[in-house]
Amino acid sequence: MPEIQAGSQRFSVTPGVNLLDALHGAGVAVPYSCRAGSCHACLVRCTRGEVLDAQPDALEAARRDEGWRLSCQCRVIEDLAVDVFDPQRDGLPASVAELDWPASDVLRLRLTPQRPLRYRAGQHLILWSAEGVARPYSLASVPGVEPWLEFHIDCRLPGAFSDFARQLKTGDSVRLGELRGGALHYDPEWHERPLLLMASGTGLAPLWGVLREALRQHHAGPIRVIHQAHDNAGHYLAEPLRELAAAHPELEVTLMTTAESAEVLAQLRLVSRRSIALLCGHPDSVDAFARRLYLCGVPRGQTLADLFLPHA
Repeated sequence: MPEIQAGSQRFSVTPGVNLLDALHGAGVAVPYSCRAGSCHACLVRCTRGEVLDAQPDALEAARRDEGWRLSCQCRVIEDLAVDVFDPQRDGLPASVAELDWPASDVLRLRLTPQRPLRYRAGQHLILWSAEGVARPYSLASVPGVEPWLEFHIDCRLPGAFSDFARQLKTGDSVRLGELRGGALHYDPEWHERPLLLMASGTGLAPLWGVLREALRQHHAGPIRVIHQAHDNAGHYLAEPLRELAAAHPELEVTLMTTAESAEVLAQLRLVSRRSIALLCGHPDSVDAFARRLYLCGVPRGQTLADLFLPHA
């Protein structure tokens, strides 16, 4: 039977067992969120031995060469020695530059990293709490324009990280983990094509960054933003969106509640079949958006989506 060494612990496991499950079963604290290879919270570094990896392309080649693996996607096939990601050792320190509440249950958090971080609008970053809880959040800031990293954190429901975030104050320290691509971005080759940005809840965060990046690059095609919230108070970026729409005639903003969404989506029509659609939010909302777009005639290859998966 394969043996795993994690720090000072050694234990045997059944061949083919999921690495994350094996570590948890032995009491090794590895954070996780989605268990689908999307969030990257469950990173471990294999210092000896190899695993059967179901998603070898999920990490950049340089990270894989260093031995990093997503433990939720790996099965144990031989003896292993692993190091668990330590935010104090492996994470990038950042401090809270600003925070406010644009809605009663949405925290807008702006962090200043200890060193500049290269990223593009729409990417994700792992945030670590002081207690070692890790969660992936989409960046809402625009690289090269704003000096901070901005995140929109949904605090409607209790949660280990959202509870921590509620207590943050200016100057507090947060650790940053893995930066990853995500499906959402702005491609300059879309310059003249219609853009349709559809979000539910804080799924608006990455699209807020993508929208402003498109405008910064003087996007020439029409842009429509549709934001779905539980109620009107949930449209936490309503005023900034309206201000952008007033300054940019090519931009149209539609705000709808969950109760109104079926009627609004039924009235959706395409400007062109060349439209590019970017979707983000709860899986149920994204699925409803995608189905309506398919019926409207948007080719599947022109629809890009990120799901905000509920924590397991």
